[in-house]
Order: sequence, then structure tokens, then C-alpha cells
Amino acid sequence: MPSIYQLKPRFQALLRPMVKRLYERGITANQVTVAAAAVSVALGLLLAAAPHITWLFALVPAWMLLRMALNAIDGMLAREFGQQSRLGAYLNELCDVVADSALYLPFALLPGVSPALVVIVVLAALVSEYAGVMGPLVGAERRYDGPMGKSDRAFVFGVLGAGVATGLLSAAWLNGVLLVVLLLSLHTLYNRVSRGLAQPR
Repeated sequence: MPSIYQLKPRFQALLRPMVKRLYERGITANQVTVAAAAVSVALGLLLAAAPHITWLFALVPAWMLLRMALNAIDGMLAREFGQQSRLGAYLNELCDVVADSALYLPFALLPGVSPALVVIVVLAALVSEYAGVMGPLVGAERRYDGPMGKSDRAFVFGVLGAGVATGLLSAAWLNGVLLVVLLLSLHTLYNRVSRGLAQPR
């Protein structure tokens, strides 16, 4: 099934000139990774502290777009400018799941939204990402299969944030979309495990 992740090569091509300038200024991949996670956590705390100020959720789609760019930038700095490291590998995976959790959990505090459903969606996202990371443990690649990878989740929650900020999405709609995200996350988990097992060593 299609995934936003498949657009990554074109996105990287657009960012390549900027990445080169960042490298020339001494910016490292790990610095970008940690900075993106720190801003995500700060935004998540802000939303959790004031969920009744719904216009703040407009920051979610804006930050999601910028964060996707930063995630691509840190990977390009690492691969194309010799900055790959074991610490970077840890930071890349851990910072992503921390940032995602921080940005998604505040939706549980919105009136009428099912807190349990939000938490289960976050847990399903964590498990599916862990399944992807486990690929190399069974002799496969790191699996990025969709249909609900981290880029897809970022897009969906960005739309939800915009819907909350503008008042165009009711709690019932939010719960419905979250249920779809959960089902697609479970399908993603299945795809990552099955394709990891099927990939030749």
C-alpha cells in the first residue's frame, strides 16, 4: 500500500542544497535530531498544559512539516557527509518515538475525544516502529513499510491539529479518524513483521 515515505527521495532532493550549507556551517546530524525532539516535547507540553486553547493546535501541522524536513536533513547529513555513528542511530530512533508521543498524547485531553483511543494509537505506533527496528535482528533491513508509517502519522495528526484549531472537526470525527489510524497501524505492524521475515538474509 502507498505511504508518504515513498516521496522521501524527491523531498531530499529539494533539501540537498540546504543540507550542504548546514554542513559547511558545522551543524551535525545529531544536533538536528536532538533539537527536533526537544521542540516536539516542548510543543507537546504546551498543548497538554492548555488543551482548551484550541488555536494552539494549529502549531501541530506547521511543526510537523518542519519536523519532517529536519528528519530528512539529519539523515542526509549522516549519510552524505560522513556523520553516521552508533550514537546517531540510537538518537534517530529514540528521539522519533519520544517526539511522536509528546505531540500525539495531548489530543487525549480534548473534550469528547477518547483518551484510551489516543493512548492505544500511540502504543500501536511505538510497537510498529519497534517492529521496523527489529528487521536487522532477523537479517532483514530496517522496515519502513506502510500504510501508517511515521510520515503518514505526522500527516494525519497535522490534519487533526488543523481541524481542532479551526473547529472544523468534532470530537466524533476525531475519534473516527483515530480508529482508522489504529487499524492502519496494526496493518503496518503486520506488514513490517511479515516482510521482514520474508526478506532473504
